[in-house]
Amino acid sequence: MRTIQIEGLDKPVSCLIQGSDFFRPNVYEKVCTVLDGYFAIGGNTIDTAHIYCGGESEVAIGQWLKDRGNRSEVVILTKGAHHNRDGPRVNPQAIASDLSDSLERLGTDYIDLYALHRDDPAVPVSVIIDALNEHIRAGKIKAIGGSNWSVQRLQEANDYAAENGLQGFTFSSPNLSLAKPKEPFWAGCISANASDCAYHEQKQLPLLSWSSQARGFFTGRFSPEVRDNADMVRVFYSDANWERLRRAGQLAEEKGVSTIQIALAYVLNQPFPTCALIGAQTPEELESCRQGAEIKLTRDELSWLENVE
Repeated sequence: MRTIQIEGLDKPVSCLIQGSDFFRPNVYEKVCTVLDGYFAIGGNTIDTAHIYCGGESEVAIGQWLKDRGNRSEVVILTKGAHHNRDGPRVNPQAIASDLSDSLERLGTDYIDLYALHRDDPAVPVSVIIDALNEHIRAGKIKAIGGSNWSVQRLQEANDYAAENGLQGFTFSSPNLSLAKPKEPFWAGCISANASDCAYHEQKQLPLLSWSSQARGFFTGRFSPEVRDNADMVRVFYSDANWERLRRAGQLAEEKGVSTIQIALAYVLNQPFPTCALIGAQTPEELESCRQGAEIKLTRDELSWLENVE
C-alpha cells in the first residue's frame, strides 16, 4: 500500500487509515477481525478520538495492541479537546486531560499523530502550540495536527511555531471528498474547498481526510428520489453532486472499477500528500478500498470529476 511521510514521525503512514468510531470492547471479536484484515492488506494507521464511543474505541484498540504485541509497527492517530455541552475546550488543561486519558486507554506512552478535534479561534495559537510542545518534549506526542481547523489558523499556528523554534502542525484532517457538502455534517466541521486544496498543494502539507467517501454517497444507495436519510439530503443532495456521481460512474465504467473506488481515488490522487480515513467493516469493503487506493487519476481527470459548475 502507498504511504506518505509526516514530519515528526519515523514511520510511514499508509494512505488508507482505518476508522474506529464503531469499536467497543463488547464487540472485540469484530475489532480484531477488522484490524487484522486491515493490516493484512498493508495498512498501518488507526484513527480514533478521545470522544469515540465514550472512550471505548481507544480501550478496544489498546486491548488489540496488547494482544498483538505490535505497538511499534502501528501508527496511532487520536484526537482531543473536542467541545462538550459547556462549549469549546481547546485549552492547555483540556488537552493535557484528554491526552492522559488516551494514553491510558491505549496502553501506550506516546501518540504518533495527535490532532485537536476542533478549534477555538478565541484562544491564541501561541497558547495552543506552547501546550502541545510541552507534550512533545515529554515524549508523549510525535507529531501534531488540526482536525477541522481552517488553513488560516493552521498557518498562523505554524508561523508562531517557526518564530519561536517550536514544532508546528505537520498535518491537517478536514473532510475532503468528491461530493461537496452544502453545509457541515456536524457543527464546527471543516471541508476542504478549492482554496484550501491550493494551500495544501503550495505547502505540501499532508491532508488526512475524514468521510473520504462522503458517507456512502457513491455506493449507489442514494438518488434524488431516495430521501430517507435527512442528514445526507441536507449535506450532499445537490445538482452538482448528482453530476459528480454521474461522472464518477462514467469514469469507473471506463476503467473497469466501481464508482465508490473512483471517489476514493479522487482523494488519494491530489497534488499533495493525502490519506483517506475509511470505515470498512467487512473483508469485501476492505478489498474495495485496497483496490481503490491503487487507481491512478490524472490532474485532468480530477478536474473533470469535480468542476461541474
